[in-house]
Amino acid sequence: MAYTLQQLSDMEDIRTLKHRYFRGIDTADMTLLADMFTDDIGVDYRGGNYRVRVEGRENFLDFLVNSFNSDAVAMHHGHMPEITLTGEDSAEGIWYLEDIFINLELNLHTIGSAIYRDQYRREGGVWKIARTEYDRVFEMVRPLAADAQITCHHLATAGRKREDRTDISHLIEWETV
Repeated sequence: MAYTLQQLSDMEDIRTLKHRYFRGIDTADMTLLADMFTDDIGVDYRGGNYRVRVEGRENFLDFLVNSFNSDAVAMHHGHMPEITLTGEDSAEGIWYLEDIFINLELNLHTIGSAIYRDQYRREGGVWKIARTEYDRVFEMVRPLAADAQITCHHLATAGRKREDRTDISHLIEWETV
């Protein structure tokens, strides 16, 4: 299939949007994240022993700012995007996620991968994430090694401090594994 220059440009804009999303969550850049989502975004993350379901931009931003906080260390890489334009102002994408998440409050170290499935919508000439979900391919959670030394920790200063966090437990369903 031959793509038009506009279609190629749209696919590159969507790739850039998703890359910014990963950078935004890992650095707690709420200014960057604030305009990435449609007002009616739907979120459904299915992990090893959790499920996160969120509706609405403000609720999702609240979830992100409280999850990627000063007691977290995070790295998210999105690989191998498969982007399909489904209309002039709509698209879908599949991404392979590789991530590390360290919870310093609970001394837990999570590594894993997942398959993201996104829907994008162009609003006011700008591509935004309208729906995002993932299913874990694998997830391993273990105690943070006693001899681990975190020598750089961006979220310690950029992330929301413990005393400023709000309760997001109503957005997370936990299962016993």
